[in-house]
Amino acid sequence: MKKILGLDLGTNSIGWALISQDIENNQGNIIDAGSRIIPMSQDVLDNFNSGISKSQTAERTGYRGIRRLRERHLLRRERLHRVLNILGFLPAHYSNSIDFEKHFGQFKKELEPKLAYLFNEETGKFEFIFQNSFNEMIADFKQNQPQLFEDDKKIPYDWTIYYLRKIALTVKIEKEELAWLLLHFNQKRGYYQLRGEDEIIEDKKEEIVSLKITDVIEGDPDKKKKEKKWYNIVLENGWIYKSTFFSKPDWIGKTKEFIVTTEIDEKGNVKKDKDGYEKRKLSILPSFEEIEKLSQNEQNKLYKKIKVKTEIDIRDSNKTVGRYIYDTLLQKPNQKIRGKLVRTIERKFYKEELKQILDKQKEFHTELQSKTLYNSCLEELYQYNEAHRNNIGNKDFTHLFLNDIIFYQRPLKSKKSLISNCKFEFRTYKNHETGLLQKSQIKCVSKSHPLYQELRLWKFIKDLKIYEREKNIDGKLHTDYNVTNDFLKTEDDLVALYDWLNERKEIKQDTLLTTFFKIKKKKGEDKLPYRWNYVEEKEYPCNETHSQIISRFSKLSSIPDNFLNKENEFALWHILYSVEDKHETEKALKSFADKYNLGFDFVESFKKIPLFKKEYGAYSAKAIKKLLPLMRMGKYWNYNIIDDNTKQRMEKIITNEYDEKIKDKVREKAINLTEISHFKGLPEWLAAYIVYNRHSEEEKITKWHTANDIKLLEQHSLRNPIVEQVINETLQVVRDIWKTYGEGKENFFDEIHIELGREMKNPKKDREKITKQNTENENTNLRIKALLTELLNDNNIENVRPYSPSQQELLKIYEDGVLNAENNIPEDILKISKTTQPNPSELNKYKLWLEQKYRSPYTGAIIPLNKLFTPDYEIEHIIPQSRFFDDSFSNKIICEAEVNKLKDNQLGLEFIKNHHGEKVSLNFGKTVEIFSEEEYQDFVKTHYSKSRGKMKKLLLEDIPEKMIERQLNDTRYISKVVKNLLSNIVREDGEQETTSKNVLSSNGNQQLQLWRNQSKHK
Repeated sequence: MKKILGLDLGTNSIGWALISQDIENNQGNIIDAGSRIIPMSQDVLDNFNSGISKSQTAERTGYRGIRRLRERHLLRRERLHRVLNILGFLPAHYSNSIDFEKHFGQFKKELEPKLAYLFNEETGKFEFIFQNSFNEMIADFKQNQPQLFEDDKKIPYDWTIYYLRKIALTVKIEKEELAWLLLHFNQKRGYYQLRGEDEIIEDKKEEIVSLKITDVIEGDPDKKKKEKKWYNIVLENGWIYKSTFFSKPDWIGKTKEFIVTTEIDEKGNVKKDKDGYEKRKLSILPSFEEIEKLSQNEQNKLYKKIKVKTEIDIRDSNKTVGRYIYDTLLQKPNQKIRGKLVRTIERKFYKEELKQILDKQKEFHTELQSKTLYNSCLEELYQYNEAHRNNIGNKDFTHLFLNDIIFYQRPLKSKKSLISNCKFEFRTYKNHETGLLQKSQIKCVSKSHPLYQELRLWKFIKDLKIYEREKNIDGKLHTDYNVTNDFLKTEDDLVALYDWLNERKEIKQDTLLTTFFKIKKKKGEDKLPYRWNYVEEKEYPCNETHSQIISRFSKLSSIPDNFLNKENEFALWHILYSVEDKHETEKALKSFADKYNLGFDFVESFKKIPLFKKEYGAYSAKAIKKLLPLMRMGKYWNYNIIDDNTKQRMEKIITNEYDEKIKDKVREKAINLTEISHFKGLPEWLAAYIVYNRHSEEEKITKWHTANDIKLLEQHSLRNPIVEQVINETLQVVRDIWKTYGEGKENFFDEIHIELGREMKNPKKDREKITKQNTENENTNLRIKALLTELLNDNNIENVRPYSPSQQELLKIYEDGVLNAENNIPEDILKISKTTQPNPSELNKYKLWLEQKYRSPYTGAIIPLNKLFTPDYEIEHIIPQSRFFDDSFSNKIICEAEVNKLKDNQLGLEFIKNHHGEKVSLNFGKTVEIFSEEEYQDFVKTHYSKSRGKMKKLLLEDIPEKMIERQLNDTRYISKVVKNLLSNIVREDGEQETTSKNVLSSNGNQQLQLWRNQSKHK
C-alpha cells in the first residue's frame, strides 16, 4: 500500500491529507487529514495579496532604525563632550552636569541642561549666557528692521546661533560659543547622499526664476486620467509651462516660482530641438502656504523640488547655510526657519561651512593648534585603537571634528553573506586547524558585471522568438505563427542583433521590431503585425553596463585608439561598482585617468554616472567564463579560450568515447553536436550540461532519510518573507506528520502531492493585477445586479431574475463580449461600463447599446437581449470542459441552445468544419445558418481582435500539448522551491533530477473539478 501525502498550501493555512492506496486493486483509505493555521496577521496577508511583500517585523525594524539613529546622535554628542572638555571649551554649569569618569561624556542622571542657558537661583529663571553676541544681533536688527521693536516686541535668543555662524567666518567668537556652535552642527548635519542616490543631471543648468503668468489656455483631457485636463500656462517672458489640473487654475496675473532646467552643449550654449526650440524644462514650485494645505503624501512628492530650491538659493547666494539663514531672517523676520526656509539639504553644505568656521577660529584659539591637546583627545577617544590613533595622528582638530565626530559616516555593513552561492563553482582551501582540504562555494557575480551582462544578452537572443499575429497559409488563418527563421536566418544575423543590442541599455518589443527588423504597422492597426515571445509591454535589459560606459566615452574630447577593450572596461566598472562615496570615486577615477592619459573631462563625465545596483546573478564569474565560450557565436566564438576540461569533454561527446564522468543524459542532449564548430551559440542550459555535466537547477541533490533530517530555510534565504514563512510551516507540518504516523522512519512516504493556492503561485505583479481585477469585478457585479434589476421592469425582456448567479454570469459574458469585440466604443459607454452603480438613464443607454451589438460567434446572428435570459440561449465553452478544464471568461461565449447541443464536445473551428452551412431551427421559430469556415475566420478576426485569448481559442483546431502541460505542471518559482525541498523526502536511489518523480503538483482547476464530480456522486 502506497503512503501518499497531499498538501494544499495557501497564505492562511496548510491543508493536508495522508492516505494509503493500493492502485492495482483500486483500494485505499484516508489515514488522517487536517490543517495548520499559519500565524500571520490579516494586514500582512492583505498586503501580500496586493503585491506588497512586507515582513511582519518590518514595523519593528523601522522603529529600531529610528532608535539607532538617536543612539548614534547621542554617541557623537558624548564624543564631542569629551573633546570639548579637554579643550576647556564647555561652560562650567554644562560640564558639571556630564559624567567624565564612568559614563564618559554622558549627562548625569536626570540632568540635561542647555549649554546656552544658566539657571539663576535668585530669580528662579534660566538666563541666556551669550548676552554680548545677542546684543550685537539686536543692534543689527534695529538697523535693518526698526519696526520690529515697536510695542516691546522680542527677538528669540535662539537666533543668536545663526548670528554666531555668520560672524565666526570672519571674527573671533568665545570658546563657549564655539562649543555651542559645534553641538548645534551635531544636530543639523544634513543628508549624506551616496553617488547615484539622486537624479544625475548632466550638461544641464538648474535655476529658480519668478515669473508672472499672463494667460491660462485650456487643452485636451489627459489620456490616462480623464478627469484632468491639460493647460498651457503662458509666462511673461513667452515661456509656456504645460501641466494637468482638475480645474482651470486661477493664476492669471500671479507670480509663481519655477525650477528651470536648461540643456547646455559643450560650449555652454542652450541646446535646441529639431524644431529649433530651446531645450528647457519648467517645474513649478508651490509656495510654502500651498504646501501646508497638502497631505503628507503629497508633500513627500514635492520634497525633491523643495530640496533643489533650497540648494540652488544657497548656491546662488554665495553664502554658507548659517549666513544664508541669518541674512534671510534679517530681511524677513517672520520667516519660519525649520521646514520652510531650509529643508533637508546635502551634508556638503554644512561640512563646508563648519570647515570655514574652524579654520578661521584656529587663528584666535591656540588650543585648536596644540598638538599636545590633540594627542590627548585621540588618547581619550581611541584608548584601545592604536591603529586609528596612528592613522590620524598627523591630522588636526578640523579633521577630528569634521570627519571623525560630527560628520562621521559609518560604513554600511557587508551583505556578502546574503549573496547566493554559485551552483557550479567551489574554491578549495586548507583548514589550518585540521590540516584537511575543504570546499566552499563561490559567491555569485553582480548583475552589472560585464561578464554577466554578456551572458544575459546571449541568453536573451537565443531564447528570442518572433511570431506573426495572423498568417494565412493555404487558406487557413494561423495566429501567433513562429516566423523567427524568416528574420534571423543565419549566424551572422544573430551576431548583428547582438552587436545592436550590446550598445543599448534596454529594449522594448516595438523598438526592436521597428528599428532593427524594420517592421511597420498596417494602416489602421494599433499594434504591429508581429510580436516577440516575451511580455509585450515590458522593457528588457540589454548590456546596461557597456551602454552607460560608451555613452560617457562618446562625450569625451579624445581617447586613445582601441582603449575600450574588455580589460579596461572591467577595470572601470570595478571602480564605479565598488566605490560608493562620491569623493572617493572621484579620486579613483583620477588615478585611472592618469594611468591611461585620459584627461580631466574623463573624471567629470564618469563621476556623475549612477551607482550600479547591488543585485546578483545565478553564477560566479568563474562559472560564466566557462559557459560564455560555448554561448558565443560568429566573430565572438574562440575555441582557444575554452577551458581544457571542457575541451576534453567535447572531444569525447563527438567521438562517443565512454567516460563514466559524462552522464547518459548529457550525451542524449548533445546528440546533434558532432563536430567542434557545433559547440557555439549553445543555449545556456546545454552549455551547463557540457561544462558541468548537469543543469544549474541540479545544484544540490540530497536525501532526508528521517524526519529529523528535515532542514528549514534560513532566515532571508528567500526575498519574500511571507513565502519563506509558508514554506517553513510546510516543512514543519510534514515533519510532524512523519513523526506521528511514520515514527520518523525512512521511506515512510511514497509520494507527495502539492496544490499551491493561487496567491502563492503568482508573482508580485500578478498579485497586484489580481487585486485590481477583484476590485473591478466587485464593481461589475454591482452594476450587473443594477442592470438586471432595471431589465426586470422591462416587459419586453423575458425571465429576468436579478439575484440568479447564472443570469448574472450570462449578462457579464454578454457585456464582456461586446466590450472586447468593439474597437470604437463611445467614451460615455466606456464610462458607464466602469461605474459601480449607474443611474437609470445611463443603464437604459447601456442596455440599448449592448442589445444592438451582440452576435453569436458560430452563426453571426444577433442575440436579442429580450431572449438572453431564457433557455433559448446558453453559456458555451469554446474548448469543451470534457476535454480541457478551463472555466475562464476567455473560454466562454453565448450561443443558441440548439447550436450548443449540435456542437457537443467539439472545438469551435472543428465544429465549423464539420457543420458549416447547416441550418438550425431555434425554439422560438427562427432559423440560423452555421458559418462557413471562411466566414467564421473573418467574423472571429473582426469581432475578437481586442480579446486575443478568446480569438486563439475560437480558432483552435486541436488542443496543443503545451496547453495541457501548462495545466498539469506549475513551474513558478515558489512551486519549484517547495517541490525541490520535498523531493528530498521521496527521492529514489540514483534519481538525479532536482524534482523527484514522486512529487506531483496538481492544478487548482483540476481540484475544483474533482470536488464538483464528488458532489455529483454524493
